[in-house]
Amino acid sequence: MACTQRGNNELKMKAKKMMKEAKDPIEKLRYACLARGASGIKGLGRTFRIMDDDSDLSLNIKEFKKGIHDYGLIMENNVMENLFQQLDKDNSGALSFDEFLTALRPPMNNNRKELVRRAFQKLDKTGDGVVTVQDLHGVYNVKKHPKYISGEWTEDQCLKQFLDSFDSPNDKDGKVTEEEFMNYYSGVSASIDNDAYFNLMMVNAWKL
Repeated sequence: MACTQRGNNELKMKAKKMMKEAKDPIEKLRYACLARGASGIKGLGRTFRIMDDDSDLSLNIKEFKKGIHDYGLIMENNVMENLFQQLDKDNSGALSFDEFLTALRPPMNNNRKELVRRAFQKLDKTGDGVVTVQDLHGVYNVKKHPKYISGEWTEDQCLKQFLDSFDSPNDKDGKVTEEEFMNYYSGVSASIDNDAYFNLMMVNAWKL
């Protein structure tokens, strides 16, 4: 279900152009992340960890400013401080990964969100709003997984690896919420301009 290399390259080129044209600081930073290939939850997680110099899973203002500078973005000091305050929703003086991700993940239109929601609901067999390995039994087929074929991994280990691709990179708890699932697909969506193609990909991937 990975996007094609060509799609990713086109996205990076488009993002570089949009980054130069964008006036809004959040847009600028979002396009800077996209231009570096950080569109999905993993890419933005990597960006966050690079900026997080003291590895405390949050960004203070100093780390944030340095991160913006390292990304080659030229912003006035007061613009960076205003941007930080905008992203710091709980006014804690530090940005959590969730705050960072929510602000910078590429937006999806309502039709795409609805498809992602339907896919999540199909996975969430228990209907408790969280997908676990147990939910995936009978929904995701591991029979063609190379490590399952070789006998290295059990079915549950294969399912856990599959689940990890949707899980928050800084908090892999073996459970995927609808928000985490949406975050993952916002990255996939960013590299697909055509709604019909996104629709087809979701329908085929999840048999919707």
